[in-house]
Amino acid sequence: MVLNIAHRGARSLAPENTLEAARKALTSGADMWETDLAVSADEALILFHDDALTRTTDVRTVFSDRAPWTVADFSLAELQKLDCGSWFIETDPFGQIRAGCLSPEEQTAYRDAKIPTLEDALIFTRESNWRINVELKQLSSPMESFPVVERVLALVERLKLDRKHLVMSSFNHGWLRKIKDLRPDIEIQALIGRSKITPLDWGHLEFRTYNARYTLVDHRIIGNLAEKGVAVNVWPVNAEKDIQQFIAAGAAGIITDFPQRLARITGRPEAASTVLSGPGDPRTRRSRRPSW
Repeated sequence: MVLNIAHRGARSLAPENTLEAARKALTSGADMWETDLAVSADEALILFHDDALTRTTDVRTVFSDRAPWTVADFSLAELQKLDCGSWFIETDPFGQIRAGCLSPEEQTAYRDAKIPTLEDALIFTRESNWRINVELKQLSSPMESFPVVERVLALVERLKLDRKHLVMSSFNHGWLRKIKDLRPDIEIQALIGRSKITPLDWGHLEFRTYNARYTLVDHRIIGNLAEKGVAVNVWPVNAEKDIQQFIAAGAAGIITDFPQRLARITGRPEAASTVLSGPGDPRTRRSRRPSW
């Protein structure tokens, strides 16, 4: 059964990379949620995707004199003054408000959404008996030398987070090797396909799981890699036709902005909490819902 992985949470139903999006993903039937790690000016670990704050917050209004509004130029206290939900209501980026998928109460609540810390996200995931894929993104100036792997692992250790709740992924494969050396019990996944046009090179298979840009993945390669013990998750797959094709091809997981759509296709639309059986085959899982 293909894994349902909510891209930045259920970001078609809630502001991306927020706990609101995580909750929506959980209740939509996702097996785990994927999120992006960023670092504030005072070295707090937070969830945020873009280098700049302008697309998904009201930073231009709150800090009008701080252009170009780069995440790494703001402290955690400053970041948490920002509204990172109203943009979602005002732009309806995936058309789900127009489609009637969000109640007026939910829309009102999103206007209070804040940028969460990684600690917030890990605690939420643990308390939900769920799973999170933390993408370690390449850090922009002035944070390039920040020891991101060590700091994340220190937080994981402090929270005593069970390995069943955590996956770590990155385009920086050197970071993944470091994680493997320091914490071989934590599952790692190699992101590939940063360029939208450069063909993927499957000649050197160093990792057990690859998260690949779906438009670059030949469906036939998925089965060939599975025979070698290599799993492929594809991202971001949203169209129903593409979802069904990758399920048929044997993708281990589908990273999607529409976990509710994938849950419907796979016959698992109800709210659930599912965890993997460990850092082995990502297609092996155990569920608290025996009907799955």
